[in-house]
Amino acid sequence: MLHTDQVILLCKEHGFALVGVTDAQKSKWSSEFEAWLEAKKHGEMLWLANNVDVRLDPMNLVSGAVSIICVADRYGSSNDEPLPPRHGKIARYARGGDYHKVMKKRLHQICDALRQLDSKNEFRACVDTAPLFEREFAAAAGLGAIGKNTLLIDQSIGSWLMLGAIVTTATLKATDNKNDTDPCGSCTKCIDACPTDAITPWSVDGSKCISYLTIEHRSEIDPTFHEQMGQWIFGCDICQEVCPHNQQTQKTRCAQVHSAYESKTSSLDLLEVLNWNEEDRRNAFKGSAMKRAKLDMMQRNAAIAAKNYLAHSDDPVLQEKITSWKS
Repeated sequence: MLHTDQVILLCKEHGFALVGVTDAQKSKWSSEFEAWLEAKKHGEMLWLANNVDVRLDPMNLVSGAVSIICVADRYGSSNDEPLPPRHGKIARYARGGDYHKVMKKRLHQICDALRQLDSKNEFRACVDTAPLFEREFAAAAGLGAIGKNTLLIDQSIGSWLMLGAIVTTATLKATDNKNDTDPCGSCTKCIDACPTDAITPWSVDGSKCISYLTIEHRSEIDPTFHEQMGQWIFGCDICQEVCPHNQQTQKTRCAQVHSAYESKTSSLDLLEVLNWNEEDRRNAFKGSAMKRAKLDMMQRNAAIAAKNYLAHSDDPVLQEKITSWKS
């Protein structure tokens, strides 16, 4: 019989910073999620409205699911270098290797090992693309608690976390949830700092979020958001940067960061992006989660960031490019 301790040890051996186990139960937030969809807060992320029954109940994802093994990689810290002139900012999670590949490869290896130990049960690895509420299950497994910005926060090492899961038909003892206390209290720093007012306590209007606008929103961005977007061209870290749990402490400095996420680039030259062709984009995003953003999206984002940059900086070459820019 497979034991939780074996599973945790195996996941730790594969380099995951946090590991826990919880029961495969229906989501507690089904009515809230359905209301969020009804309010169109998912914007153009139409897939979120698909397979809702699967998303709300892991037994519809894996028939006979009993347990969920939850894991997390830590990918960054609150340290950041000054933004070079004429550059657009990239969210920390996308500065290194593609977390989908980095996590899924190891989760598949863990699944293979678990099948060797327990051939009678099914094990399915999930990293972001499967319709599963990873954060809710990770919180139930004790990896952290959901903050007002809707991110999972471990009160020792913060919220710079990538989440993955293995849904299984094996019966595993759930781990103790020592992280179930409210991590925010009266703090509203993330809400106050969000430039587009996308955050209300424990809810994010995806259609306003800068991460959504720069990564998932395929069409033109409402001009009312342009100034607030600043120089972000892929994602946004503001709500995490201001979070007290992400400030440098002895614990966060010592916390394990997976080497695959070491920063290759934290920003991109806006003029270069505006001059890219498709091959340039592919070469720049090879092995990166940024490949999700198509060329027209990246150039749209770069044009907005360039206009914001030129509002307070003199750059004749960039100004000439933007003056003649099609958008």
